[in-house]
Amino acid sequence: MNMAQKRIIVVGGGAAGLMAAGQAALNGAATTILEKKERPGRKLRITGKGRCNLTNNAPLTEFIGRFSAGGKFLRQAFSRFFTPDLIEFFARIGVATELERGGRVFPENNDAKKVAEALDKWARDCGVDILTHSSVQSLIIKNGQLTEIGVTDRNGNSSFYNTDAVIIATGGASYPATGSTGDGYRLAESVGHTIISVRPSLVPVETAGDTALRLQGVSLRNVSARLWINGKKKDERFGEMLFTHFGLSGPIILSLSRQIVDAVRTKAKIELSIDLKPALSEDKLDQRLLRDLDSHGKQKFSTLLKALLPRKLVPICSEMTKIDPDKSGHQISAPERKRLGRWLKDFRFEISGYRPFEEAIITAGGVDTKEINPRTMESLLVKGLYFAGEVMDIDADTGGFNLQAAFSTGWLAGLSAALAGS
Repeated sequence: MNMAQKRIIVVGGGAAGLMAAGQAALNGAATTILEKKERPGRKLRITGKGRCNLTNNAPLTEFIGRFSAGGKFLRQAFSRFFTPDLIEFFARIGVATELERGGRVFPENNDAKKVAEALDKWARDCGVDILTHSSVQSLIIKNGQLTEIGVTDRNGNSSFYNTDAVIIATGGASYPATGSTGDGYRLAESVGHTIISVRPSLVPVETAGDTALRLQGVSLRNVSARLWINGKKKDERFGEMLFTHFGLSGPIILSLSRQIVDAVRTKAKIELSIDLKPALSEDKLDQRLLRDLDSHGKQKFSTLLKALLPRKLVPICSEMTKIDPDKSGHQISAPERKRLGRWLKDFRFEISGYRPFEEAIITAGGVDTKEINPRTMESLLVKGLYFAGEVMDIDADTGGFNLQAAFSTGWLAGLSAALAGS
């Protein structure tokens, strides 16, 4: 390294780390990424089921509102580098994007690997040195200033690197196979930072009983899921969901999962109520059922239900409403019809738990943002220490919000570290 240059080390070669390193190098710093795995961008390569939802075109206020934690903290980073800037950046490095429903922005080729490769190449072209199989073990502070880090290589050999600044961009604890094993929390805590309780977020949930198992593989669109905690309605989401062998998944379930995880940890009573016909009020649904039963009165109840529900749901509906599937439409009584209507508007599940970090898209919790300068991403406790991405207590809904936060905080941390004191 040229000793006349500022020396910056970025810990972690994910989305935030690559952006931070490239930005630091562009602004004159001799920059090195230390990546513990065999190559950078491993989690980025599987993001969005391999399609890579890069960002969202929601307005800033709405965008910030999609964060469970850290939304207000991110306003400064978003004001400096936001969705239009990110789209322009990727266009510049050869990744064209396209807009999909819900404001989600994807690469045109729908290939997360291409995104990771382009970002990797861009960082290297900026002059970033990327060292793989390098695990950071310690941060060394002298007189309140970070001056050195301790690193272990693939063979267990230890060495120390002098540095002017360190950017921790190690990600959270989700998808640990990609290298996100919580190293950043340990490093931050070792120098006095507070770690907000770390738990899975955007994670599938487990349900009591065997109903979900019997419906395994069934996907529902245009339904509403209402979250009830200790008998009180807490939230509601509209969209798609999926039944699995253990419970429930899909976008609307994942978006409710952080509240569910927190409630499970307090041993609260948690229920999810699925409205299978959210476009119809109870009265309008009842009118439709009355019309269908009248028009097709000779058909069996089970046959009539096939016009209302996916095939696998038909026997479940008969059992839960206690209506004989072989009854003809003309034989369905008014109380039975009312019972069917209530069930269609309130198909209820008891939540028994949630899936592990290995199945979580992101991590809730992390380094307390109260201890980080939102204008620079620098630690308020240790001079020369910066943070970027999911290692901080910032998490949002699905839809590209989390990845934009990683890129924005990485961009700001890299710029700030390179220009500090100049």
